[in-house]
Amino acid sequence: MTITPVIGALYVIAGMANLGLPGFSGFVAEMSIFYGAFEHPDLFHRVVTVIAVSSIVVTAVYILRVVGKMLMGPTMAEYADLPTITWYERVGTFTLVFFSVLVGVFPFFWGDIISEAVHPFIQGILNAY
Repeated sequence: MTITPVIGALYVIAGMANLGLPGFSGFVAEMSIFYGAFEHPDLFHRVVTVIAVSSIVVTAVYILRVVGKMLMGPTMAEYADLPTITWYERVGTFTLVFFSVLVGVFPFFWGDIISEAVHPFIQGILNAY
């Protein structure tokens, strides 16, 4: 973090998004899947969903350990000369973070757009059977 603080901060943000932290697109995806699976009336599906949800804790542990070891560990002399992040790398990564947060904060807006596009396709499949 002391040598490349911007890259380190972006790595932490990516790790938190990968965890499924609320406010990021991964949270919307995970909760949609877990909610849909838990809605199933069968006991088997509910038990498997609870086990899958508990895997979030394991994911949090390994991501936080990796971030801690990679970014918060001792500074090595051979990495002291690493160049800083360039402007186009900043633009690319901040654009990805922006849209990940945008989808995480406004999921229903994007869901409506997607469902309008997918609805004719689903109707075609249902009418075929």
